Amino acid sequence: MIDLDDTVLSDVKHGFSLPPKPSLITELQNALSDSNPDLNDVATIIAHDVGASAAVLKIINSPLYGLSRTVTDVKQAVVFLGLSAITTLVTSFLLKQSFEQSKCCISLERFWDNASDIADSIMVIGNKIKARVPIENLHLLGLFHDAGIAAMAVNYPDYMETLVAANKDYDKILIAHEEQKYQTNHAVVGYFLATSWNLPKDICQMILCHHDPEFLPQCKNEEQQLAFAALKMAENFVHINKRFVASPDWHLMKSDVLKALNLDEDDYQDIKEDLEDYFLEGQ
Repeated sequence: MIDLDDTVLSDVKHGFSLPPKPSLITELQNALSDSNPDLNDVATIIAHDVGASAAVLKIINSPLYGLSRTVTDVKQAVVFLGLSAITTLVTSFLLKQSFEQSKCCISLERFWDNASDIADSIMVIGNKIKARVPIENLHLLGLFHDAGIAAMAVNYPDYMETLVAANKDYDKILIAHEEQKYQTNHAVVGYFLATSWNLPKDICQMILCHHDPEFLPQCKNEEQQLAFAALKMAENFVHINKRFVASPDWHLMKSDVLKALNLDEDDYQDIKEDLEDYFLEGQ
């Protein structure tokens, strides 16, 4: 399993621009650190950001949560989801706002559309397998796992060329192209971004290792196994849906993913059909 020492992290940080953790997340994390966090205080903090409030309500009222009633204000959402979950959803929203298109050499709209599709897919999979993983954690992982790509596109003006080369070279995954050209990769950069935003350590580790075929066989944490496996399946489904071919590292991980999720090939095909229906309904 991949592990980073301080030297590697220092190399990434040196001369590398990453979006700072938003003050709203800092406020929420400080509120959660209180021995007896106040729901009203947390709701008030979120309500001050109209965009974050709207995003939270949109997600919680989506079919992915399957609520029987509509949640109409942030306080209701906090009561229903809990403090940690609501902070996770706000973090997901703020991540998408943290990069400026004017500084980026790729289309952020297209990038976040793809990340959102993976985030939705991983939640559908989580519901389908009734995984013992908080669904908002799955959503955050789906959105955040490739955030290092956006960060690299901000820092390297020629990064689009690297993406194009990787898309044409199916036998060599993106991180190999990145390492060859920049001596780092989007998984490492994403890990550094996630840790600087104080995301949960398990999520940071999965971001770092999301292209590592040795992660699942070596992982001993069941919740982490389920989340990682759901992510890789979601990545693959979205890749198939958009490019009509399996994701480049799927063949290296499929067996371990199905084992972790306790699925056979028929179950896999059933979930694939469910996701196809989900995206058709959303069009």
